[in-house]
Amino acid sequence: MRSPKAGKFATLGVMTALVLAMLLCLALGLGVVLAVVVPARRAGRDMLTPHGEHVVARVRERTESVASATRERTEGLLSTKDKGEVRGRD
Repeated sequence: MRSPKAGKFATLGVMTALVLAMLLCLALGLGVVLAVVVPARRAGRDMLTPHGEHVVARVRERTESVASATRERTEGLLSTKDKGEVRGRD
């Protein structure tokens, strides 16, 4: 007769095997990408199409604008926190 805890440990073993298999697949995929990208980059070829470069540039611009807007909005909060003032929520 099996103990009730044996089922829990069997599940743990299966989950561990599954996680290890997923990590192995991730490592293999990363290895394949690096095997293609590194030689191409050394040969001077770009990795992205012109459209991809345009998308990356737009994302970079948008990220910078959002970061600066966030910085401006939180400046007042940070300065009041430094002074020890407490502002209530409206």
